[in-house]
Amino acid sequence: MSVPNKAKPSGMAPLGVLVRYLKPFLVGIMTLALSAATSAESPSAPCSAAEYRAFDFWIGEWNVHGPAGQLAGANSIKREIGGCVLHERYDTGRGYSGESFNIYDRSRKVWHQTWVDSSGLLLLLEGGMQEGKMVLEGQTAGPDGIMTRHRITWTPNSDGSVRQLWESTDASGEWKVAFDGKYTRR
Repeated sequence: MSVPNKAKPSGMAPLGVLVRYLKPFLVGIMTLALSAATSAESPSAPCSAAEYRAFDFWIGEWNVHGPAGQLAGANSIKREIGGCVLHERYDTGRGYSGESFNIYDRSRKVWHQTWVDSSGLLLLLEGGMQEGKMVLEGQTAGPDGIMTRHRITWTPNSDGSVRQLWESTDASGEWKVAFDGKYTRR
């Protein structure tokens, strides 16, 4: 049984011609996709520049002690999400815990931290390196609508420890120490 020849619509190229012209295009697209995947794993990855590594001194497994030397909690800071994010997990062992995500925002040239905790606090901080210290600032609104400013400074110490000084403004706008902690490696 023979199949009748159907006429091709005018202006339509035969399939062989289309394949011949599309093949180099498809090979080019595949090459670009493979190149992008490879470059994401190479030393020129998006988050490998020096500004993305400014907060690396904070990476580690830490015991956190208060100013009188008492254990305040344990903290774990790891580089995650393709090496672009510092993920902090803090736990006092007494019912309070929190986590933060820290990233360098290349478009605005600032470090950003989003902190959330078991008390329901959401704290958004931004800033960067100042005289060898990471300084991030932000504000929160209380239930009464009054704004409180926050400034947290992380200082790498010569012995490998890190000091975290958290300051907040009081009702009069004066800076007061909210937490002064020392991170020592576990």
